[in-house]
Amino acid sequence: MAWIFFTFLAAFSQSWRNALQSKLSHHASSLAVTLARFILAGPIAALYLALLYHFDPAPALHPSDLFALYIVGAAVMQIIATALMVRLFKMNNYAVGAGLAKSEALVAAILGMLFFGSALSLLGWFGVILGAIAVMLLSGPSVRDLSFKTVLMGLACGTSFALTSLWVREASLSSGLLFPHSAAWVLLLVISLQTLMLLLYLGIKDKAALVSLWHHKGLTTWISFTSCIGSIGWFSAMSLQHVAYVKTLGQIEVFFTIAISYLWLKQPVKRRDSLGLLLIALAAIAVMWG
Repeated sequence: MAWIFFTFLAAFSQSWRNALQSKLSHHASSLAVTLARFILAGPIAALYLALLYHFDPAPALHPSDLFALYIVGAAVMQIIATALMVRLFKMNNYAVGAGLAKSEALVAAILGMLFFGSALSLLGWFGVILGAIAVMLLSGPSVRDLSFKTVLMGLACGTSFALTSLWVREASLSSGLLFPHSAAWVLLLVISLQTLMLLLYLGIKDKAALVSLWHHKGLTTWISFTSCIGSIGWFSAMSLQHVAYVKTLGQIEVFFTIAISYLWLKQPVKRRDSLGLLLIALAAIAVMWG
């Protein structure tokens, strides 16, 4: 049941990372905010891996071509997903952006079943679908307020995050190592590749974006830290359990998101929040039981 602990850790850290990214998005471009998520996370991930090998020695990594393909795919797709999330922040409020991206759990369940051999129980499917409904109740605007562009971008964001998660799990399973070293290697390689790609691109195309991160280095540092802790939780949980279950349980992040939106970002709480929170609790119970 360790996946439950790691999912809670990931959800708590991610709620803070999203809130911090929302703040930074008012001062920096989408790709700059995306880079903030990774730029200082690499050293933290490297330290985590080194500590694992120090306290629990394990064989070295011998990556296969398939493993490398999953790493590259996950790295690229997570950059796309994060950039779309930041665009959602700018199009609507913070809670709406986070909520629309939560189509990830349902998309991961469908894609996992079709292409990755993930078999969910009937109760598990119930929990995944219930969680998707709950998140839309909590974080989405009313149907009449939704624009086609917002919905399309939200679904694209959720799909990109779902593919990232599925490929992260496949990379961990194909690494030839046991948990937690497998998850730690995937984390370090994905974050390092993402940092390198974004630094090269912005260094050539948009140096002003790098300057904006330097001007907000305190916020950037906290984004990287919370992102890395969250990724340790996500990557570990997804190495141990189906992505759809992990992401459905991870929707408890909305509890933290609403609290942050209300207490820190000063955004009002919607009336339907109580029903949505109840549905998320039921969904979490269903996937843990299922």
